Amino acid sequence: MPDRALANRMLTLNTIAFTVCFAVWTMYGVLGAFLADKQVFPISKEQLGWLLGVPILTGSIMRLPVGLLTDRFGGKPVYIGVMLLATAGVASVSFATTFVHLVISGLIFGMSGAAFAVGIAYTSVFFPKEKQGTALGIFGVGNAGSALTTLLAPLALQRLTQEGNELEGWRTLPLIYAACLFGMTILFALLTKNRVTEGASQKTIRTMLAPLKSVRVWRFGAYYFLVFGAFVALAQWLVPYYLSVYGMSLAMAGLMASIFSLPSGLVRALGGWMSDKFGARATMYWVLASCVVLFALVIAPRMDIMSPGEGVLADRAGTVTQVGQDRVQIDDKSYGLKMARGSTQTLSSKGSSLSEGTIILPRSQSWQEPVVQVGQKVKKRELLARGVTHVYFQANVWVFTTIVFLAGIMMGIGKAAVYRHIPDYFPNDVGVVGGIVGVIGGLGGFVCPILFGYLLKVTGLWTSCWLLLALISVVCLVWMHVTILKMAKQAPATE
Repeated sequence: MPDRALANRMLTLNTIAFTVCFAVWTMYGVLGAFLADKQVFPISKEQLGWLLGVPILTGSIMRLPVGLLTDRFGGKPVYIGVMLLATAGVASVSFATTFVHLVISGLIFGMSGAAFAVGIAYTSVFFPKEKQGTALGIFGVGNAGSALTTLLAPLALQRLTQEGNELEGWRTLPLIYAACLFGMTILFALLTKNRVTEGASQKTIRTMLAPLKSVRVWRFGAYYFLVFGAFVALAQWLVPYYLSVYGMSLAMAGLMASIFSLPSGLVRALGGWMSDKFGARATMYWVLASCVVLFALVIAPRMDIMSPGEGVLADRAGTVTQVGQDRVQIDDKSYGLKMARGSTQTLSSKGSSLSEGTIILPRSQSWQEPVVQVGQKVKKRELLARGVTHVYFQANVWVFTTIVFLAGIMMGIGKAAVYRHIPDYFPNDVGVVGGIVGVIGGLGGFVCPILFGYLLKVTGLWTSCWLLLALISVVCLVWMHVTILKMAKQAPATE
């Protein structure tokens, strides 16, 4: 078979396998929210954060050893081993009876997340350097597996539980995932061809780990912590977010979350092309700057606030002779009052923004209310009317979703841009470098849901997660800019 046809076939199979693995990896995003919402298990918000994070932890930690194994033995046997272990783990979820059982099963099927390190190295060996950015971008489309979970798993749970009337029906869902993953493993074993990176079999473990001494590897890892780790975290966290903030059903919450995760996965191929066309550095500048702005835009929570405003004070002593909504009179001196315009708008507790129209910017109005009565003696500088300011911010669901959609697009482009660096700087160590970058990035997917849960507990604000992500974006952007300025002074033509 010609090399080009073989390369395209391998890319297709790698991408499909990664899509299935990613769907399995993020299963708890929907299933965990369902079990917590229906109280099948007594799961708190902090525990939900841990439950979402444990599969990500395994997948992240195992990316480095899996990358090493791929460089040494080739992608085919390693990919098959990863998928078989993950199949056993996801099937075991069906038999869980406690929260601890769910955590243990999650740690096992979390191996599916390590498929990324295999696929990156396995895909690279079939393509020349100038085509690797596009090829790796296409492979990264497998991230859309999380969107398949958020779209289809809620609908499956509705049917399996008969619209929530037979809650134990949820146990069939993990078995469906296990069957799909096992079927993919069989196809992969039959249709793929193994290939090992040239010279990899002669390398010692110490030699293979040598790139980890490079600060550049860890800098790439920090970028990936944001664009991939936060992506994985949000792909799962957005389901309970929409459930709680906007009062949606599980199916609707899954659909809205997929608006973030599906395009983000698909656009990764565009990110690979952009990195080849314009350079990974320029692409990352746009990605990080955009993330700072977009995350900052959604920090403000829905709010309906009454606050003291500007009052009216008597400029001389006297007796109140008249009190009305629009004025207070002291002897022969009249003080005009600002009146409220219409009725104040109050948020309802459940998803009012779906029906009350689109209000993009915060609205406010101020008015004054008399606090004195006719016949009352007042002193100079005494309060006659108190000021009231009403601030209302809808945090409209469609505006919010549009911003989150754009953030997902930029993160998808960023994922490809980060990995486009690796074949350029570490052409013979793509597996191990991709593994450690994947570990750091994947740890973001583990740490972020847990931090989101604790921030929610401490602040009481669901939007606290966006503040955290905005700060991480700023750190990455500043680190990148400072580093590149230093490198430009030392060697203007190289990074």
